[in-house]
Amino acid sequence: MRFRHATAPIARISLAVGTAVVLVTGLATNAQAATGTIQYFDVNGQEFRITNPPDNVCLTMQVRADQINNETNKTVNVYLGTACNTFVTSLDPGRGVSHVGGPQSVRVIG
Repeated sequence: MRFRHATAPIARISLAVGTAVVLVTGLATNAQAATGTIQYFDVNGQEFRITNPPDNVCLTMQVRADQINNETNKTVNVYLGTACNTFVTSLDPGRGVSHVGGPQSVRVIG
């Protein structure tokens, strides 16, 4: 009479669970974000902020910006349109720009 080893199914289950954990962990670490804020002001000087913006996502600002400052750790592209169309400029970390036509959206370059 032959006995089957009970460890083979356990090993397969462990391998499947381990693979799932690696995949989930790997996917979770791919969601990157800049650290800091994108600060912007409307023509009346009212301040708005976007905190820890995600990388490579078009973000529509609440108002047209008269001044915009990149206080994040990554480069930010600035656009006139609300859907990241009509590129205006790139702002390196610590840089700002004023009076560039009232941009309405930004994208962090990750």
